[in-house]
Amino acid sequence: MNLLAVKRSSLVGVFLVAMTSLCHAEQTVELTPRGTGDMGVVVERASGSLQIIEHSSDTSLASVEGLGDLSHASVVFSRDERYAYVFGRDGGLSKVDILNASVDKRLMQAGNSIGGAISTDGKLVAVSNYEPGGVRIFDSGTLELLIDIPATYGNEQTSKVVGLVDAPGNKFVFSLYDANETWIADVSDVTKPEITRFKDIGAAPYDALITPDGRYYIAGLFGEDGLALLDLWYPEKGMRKILEGYAEHDETLPVYKMPHLEGWAIAGNLAFLPAVGQHRVLVVDTNDWTQIGSIDVIGQPVFVMARPGGRHVWVNFAVPDNRYIQIIDTETRSVIQQLEPGPGVLHMEFSSRGEEVWLSVRDEDRLDIYNTDTFERTTSLPAQKPSGIFFTQRAHMGGL
Repeated sequence: MNLLAVKRSSLVGVFLVAMTSLCHAEQTVELTPRGTGDMGVVVERASGSLQIIEHSSDTSLASVEGLGDLSHASVVFSRDERYAYVFGRDGGLSKVDILNASVDKRLMQAGNSIGGAISTDGKLVAVSNYEPGGVRIFDSGTLELLIDIPATYGNEQTSKVVGLVDAPGNKFVFSLYDANETWIADVSDVTKPEITRFKDIGAAPYDALITPDGRYYIAGLFGEDGLALLDLWYPEKGMRKILEGYAEHDETLPVYKMPHLEGWAIAGNLAFLPAVGQHRVLVVDTNDWTQIGSIDVIGQPVFVMARPGGRHVWVNFAVPDNRYIQIIDTETRSVIQQLEPGPGVLHMEFSSRGEEVWLSVRDEDRLDIYNTDTFERTTSLPAQKPSGIFFTQRAHMGGL
């Protein structure tokens, strides 16, 4: 690669002129001068690769291979939007240069991982692990291990860690699935990390989210109806249960895929959340975190995501209904549109201003792009068993 120029812009990230060799083919792709603000990556889970895309013209730019097991991969971005940190299910942590379409650094940091986060100042990358249980925190530049936090509880037992998010003040918050606990790790001084533990938060926390303002951490509970909420402005008050018993009058259904809370939807003072094992989306008043309604949908919701601006919420589903998308009007709280992109719609990602949404259609090896005003498909791109879609705008959003 011949690097001709590199500049930094406060508006759109990193610029360069580059000639890049694709990792998977004997050809070269010229990446013309560009900012990173309209770029992103798509996880190709079966091939262990990332497809690098650009959503201003809805095109694929390049591909990077050799990233290991990406069957449940997630991605965060550096503050300058140049690097994607990829957390693989096999414990791999990869730092990918999306402008050069290359792996900058890669290491195997654990045996089984479930996600990661980047600190407020962008200097630390944290990974949550199933095996061994715990959180490991690395220097974002060098990937040097700085902090190892084992998730031990009880009689030296070790828990799987889930729901890892970044919080203001260079803190990470995460939950221990086996221990029924949530921890705050204050790593503002990496030489003296401070851990605050909240015990007995509820049965089997399986995932979590942090509100866009960074104030509330909410853990979903697999072992009981309800969620656990922590006010990070007043952590001394401890965690409390919300939405207890929301499914007590409903038929118990097998859970085909755990819903994801990280892509939750907020519109005004309302939150729209997936109900575990139910064909419903819960409507919650964020002023007091009480349920004020629910919306019947076609299947078990996985992602419930708001279009920027909050007028509509898009919902995808677990099998056997994962070929559908339903769109909810947040004013009427009703389903106004149903789409059928194809089997295996696993993930959605909105452009920063919400004029389009990208969908991964895994079982047809395709990415679909929809106009969010007309609900019409405008473009499709080939992809190898795509799952997660991540745009670089996430670099400037807490909790993503």
